[in-house]
Amino acid sequence: MTLPVTFVEVVEVRRITPRTARITFAAEELPDTVGTAPDQQLKLCFPRPGQREPVLPARQDDPMGWYQAYLAIPEAERPLLRSFTLRGRRPGTRLVEIDFVLHGDSGPAAAWAERAAPGDRLGMVGPSALYAPRVPFVEAATEADWVLLAGDETALPALATLLGVLPEGVRAYVWIEVADQAERQELESRAELEVEWLYRDGAAPGTVLTEAFRDGVLPGGEPFVWLAGEAGAVREVRRLLIEEQGVPKEDIDFTGYWRHRLTQDDAPTAEDLADAQERLAGT
Repeated sequence: MTLPVTFVEVVEVRRITPRTARITFAAEELPDTVGTAPDQQLKLCFPRPGQREPVLPARQDDPMGWYQAYLAIPEAERPLLRSFTLRGRRPGTRLVEIDFVLHGDSGPAAAWAERAAPGDRLGMVGPSALYAPRVPFVEAATEADWVLLAGDETALPALATLLGVLPEGVRAYVWIEVADQAERQELESRAELEVEWLYRDGAAPGTVLTEAFRDGVLPGGEPFVWLAGEAGAVREVRRLLIEEQGVPKEDIDFTGYWRHRLTQDDAPTAEDLADAQERLAGT
């Protein structure tokens, strides 16, 4: 299975909230499988200063070989990589939508999105069914008594696609931490849905979500929990669920999308490596 590697070009930029830009890209190539499942992960390649478009890694027959091809690009030309979730694909087209959280800092993705305009070009690696979860989300959710999805604004694109595939009859709870009330988004699902918006209003990232889990009372029964967002907050919420709520490890799907005061270019911490080991072990 070859991992998709293609150029994508901006065709539309919309502010769906004051701090979120939804950018529509036209892909030069796009497999039919892209956009057919929820929570599809991809990487965007951003050009170096002075480049009109990034240098892309050579496509590999080995789907795991793309990163070695990426490292083979001379460092001065090597694109900056950032991870995203596909928000959607327009049916029958090669148009894809990706949401960017505008942090107001100088990070390469947020800074690029602040000034993005039609005609700008990036590279895209993935998404691929190769990285689909071993237990599909809908299967795990429907086998549980209820499902809880929680995270911060970086989790919203994935969370929205997951809610979109839940069938009727599923009880779904959503706890989302965002900067303030203006960052609320419409969430749609056929499931029996209850959404709790948690506002930081200047508090440190993850603290409001963590406090909600520390103080909140969860329903009885066997849950399935999906967590994503700032890595430290995800780690603490997972600990609270396991140690204080008695949720089995195997019933929690968790991912740290970003790290407070660190970037994806910084080396992983001991905690990051421990999380990765647990995810690989499926526990």
